[in-house]
Amino acid sequence: MLGICLVLASAVAFSLSGVLTKTISSNTWTVACWRGLVGATLIAAYVLWRNWRDSGTAPPRLGWRGWLLASVGSLASLAFIAAFKMTYVANVAIIYAMVPFAAALLEWLLLHQAVRRSTMIAAAVCVAGVLVMVGASFGSVNLLGDAVAVLMMLGNALYMVLIRVFSRTPVVLAGAASAFQLFVISWFFTNPLQVGLHDGVFLTLFGLSFAAAIVLWTEGTRLITAAESGLLGTAEVPLAIFMAWVFLTEVPPAASLTGGIMVLCAVFWHAVRDYRKLT
Repeated sequence: MLGICLVLASAVAFSLSGVLTKTISSNTWTVACWRGLVGATLIAAYVLWRNWRDSGTAPPRLGWRGWLLASVGSLASLAFIAAFKMTYVANVAIIYAMVPFAAALLEWLLLHQAVRRSTMIAAAVCVAGVLVMVGASFGSVNLLGDAVAVLMMLGNALYMVLIRVFSRTPVVLAGAASAFQLFVISWFFTNPLQVGLHDGVFLTLFGLSFAAAIVLWTEGTRLITAAESGLLGTAEVPLAIFMAWVFLTEVPPAASLTGGIMVLCAVFWHAVRDYRKLT
């Protein structure tokens, strides 16, 4: 029960990303810089505490594999923030839901791993749903945001594949390094100190929610099965859409809702099948 509560709390923290990004008036680089600073500090502190508690040693070094993982994560995170700035929260959340299926496709292309028929069916429905959603954005300012969200989704899919390939790499520490990378790089594109009190508060909250989501998910997945974690993780998408409606009064067009329903049904169906097989 504790593991379930922690993973659900993680989904709630992740789902706040869209609301926080749109509430902050600062540009994408400033958001990435502050989230990177706060998030990297807290996650690194968690990793140090966890290692000293479990083994009494410092965490292992990242090595080139860890830094490659961190770099891919940095690019995906930057695209994630930029997409929220340019299109509906619902569109970004729905496209993000395709990450596991894109990861399966990359594993098939790069590692020649077989893809289950249920995964192929769910992925096909997801692609159809995203096409319905993105098709409605043609001729509007949201199209670029949807395209960036697709790049974000592919970046996160590659990140997932690399986690499996570099199985001995400290993933949570790589997440902290990724956030720190964004903090350093962003200094070359913006002045993060030129923010008002309103943005400063919400930028700090964004970093806190990011770190909390990582820590809660890490602790929660230690206590439940992978199938349960995957199933509970699907709550993030409808939660993000609900948060945008409550806090931003953002109602996406009918095409986004239609495509979103298609994607959510496919993701939930696939997660339930995994849960029943593995528990």
